[in-house]
Amino acid sequence: MSDPVNLLGLDSQALAALCEQWGERPFRARQLQRWIHQRHAGEFDQMSDLAKSFRARLQQQAEIRAPAIISDHTSSDGTRKWLLDVGAGNAVECVFIPESNRGTLCVSTQAGCAVNCRFCSTGKQGFSRNLRVDEIIGQLWHASRMLDEGQTRIGTDASPAADPVRAVSNVVFMGMGEPLQNYAATLSALHLMLDDNAYGLSRRRVTVSTSGVVPMIDRLREDCPVALAVSLHAPDDALRDQLVPLNRKYPLDELMQACRRYLSAAPRDFITFEYVMLDGVNDTDAHARALIALTRDVPCKFNLIPFNPFPESGLKRSPDARIKAFAMRLVDAGIVTTVRKTRGDDIDAACGQLAGEVQDRTRLRERMPVMLEVR
Repeated sequence: MSDPVNLLGLDSQALAALCEQWGERPFRARQLQRWIHQRHAGEFDQMSDLAKSFRARLQQQAEIRAPAIISDHTSSDGTRKWLLDVGAGNAVECVFIPESNRGTLCVSTQAGCAVNCRFCSTGKQGFSRNLRVDEIIGQLWHASRMLDEGQTRIGTDASPAADPVRAVSNVVFMGMGEPLQNYAATLSALHLMLDDNAYGLSRRRVTVSTSGVVPMIDRLREDCPVALAVSLHAPDDALRDQLVPLNRKYPLDELMQACRRYLSAAPRDFITFEYVMLDGVNDTDAHARALIALTRDVPCKFNLIPFNPFPESGLKRSPDARIKAFAMRLVDAGIVTTVRKTRGDDIDAACGQLAGEVQDRTRLRERMPVMLEVR
């Protein structure tokens, strides 16, 4: 007997094809999707409106299996981080960040990361493998299942039939890994997140963050244009080559052109540029002026990120006064600029701190330079 198929990673087309193969009518696929992704069912006997014969087949030939939770920690500020087992000694992290007007889940797409940005602890662990669709969606499934319990329900009563208020209103692909280097699985996960019979998120509320994989930015624009964030971190190629090694393959001029092309299909009329603030490295007034010149033809918003130190980096966070002065330079040039609030740093859940557990296939630690040259 063949292994059971994991329904958690199937988008609507794949699920419909499977139901057709089993001789079931198309609406069964939609019912299954709603049970799995909206009601977070983990067992087929919970699916009360499915025929008993269909449930019996599902029990024999299918499963709903998300990565097992190894640990679950909640920060003093309400940020919650899960460590998930993805097998063979690898574990990935995802983080939920609650705010007054939204709840944002940060998901991982790879066990480790091959990009090796100098300020990111994930990259210092090396790279093991890409995550499958069920492992990416499993992070949202687990979080939704655990956080939606006890949520206020929409409507005039609290009947079980009413739709729940979803705790996760936004998803950002900003966890471990480079999403666009795991493109096929990222795309399928996006389709599930946007599907009205699954999570029903809007394109504006799902953000893919990339370090600048130019060809895949263009593909995402064609296939599933959601909100785009670009990890910029430097205003010139010489510095960005050091901070984001991928820049050597896709330099800033090519990246800015890709950003301009993406805006033709984007759900928002701007690109978000993420910029980690590194003391004495990329935080001077001259760097700010160069950034303004670099992005003058790209409608954008800047998100300045205070660096979250870790021992192997050899880097320090820019002082608060320097971050504020840098932000004002951008604001005075007419660029919407925010400084990201540090959340969850007491449980190592802040930006750049996600590490998980990675069986490095790249032997990155052996090849890692001692520290970044400070300019």
